[in-house]
Amino acid sequence: MPQLRDDYNIFAGHDLQRTKALADGVFSIAMTILVLELSIPFFGSVHSEGDLFTVLLQVAPRLLVYFMSFITLGIFWTGHSLQYTFIEESDRHLNWISIFFLMFVVLVPFSTAFLTEYITFKLAIGVYWLNILILGIFTYVHWQYACKSGFISGEISDFKGVDKSLRNRIITAQIFYAIAALLCFISTYLSIAILIAIQLNYALAPSFRPRP
Repeated sequence: MPQLRDDYNIFAGHDLQRTKALADGVFSIAMTILVLELSIPFFGSVHSEGDLFTVLLQVAPRLLVYFMSFITLGIFWTGHSLQYTFIEESDRHLNWISIFFLMFVVLVPFSTAFLTEYITFKLAIGVYWLNILILGIFTYVHWQYACKSGFISGEISDFKGVDKSLRNRIITAQIFYAIAALLCFISTYLSIAILIAIQLNYALAPSFRPRP
């Protein structure tokens, strides 16, 4: 029996395609759940354009947080899939790092709904930021383990450059997210606005330097 257990641990988690397919599925479901959380608040009778505009104003904070969270998921999906363009091998440990990462991906709709319902409370910002922090930690640990285990493709011409770029991006983003979260002590709306600005920066990746 111990021998069978050892063999299982050796063979499990080597199929990269299955892991990537699971990640794509989880991200797509989490993104879909985000929009399902949107709801029109009860306003009684709507008799004029002004009444309808009031309803829209009540929905606006929900739309804002939805927009921010959708971009959040998009950024982490991009980062996770980018790592797998360089990772050519896997084992059960790397597989489980991905699974735990995805567990917190699925929590994003919850932290989003919590923030939406209690958007003026600092704790709601803290819960949302903690979700992002844990995702960042698992993203970093995933890459760190892959590098340490020799799972990175040997065909990368500038591995040191790629490695430095991926690590710096994760660390820098988490520092910015932490600063944005701390701004909730001034205003939760300011914190959300800065978070969105950070997300847009990483999503759109604007360049202020002319291309050669």
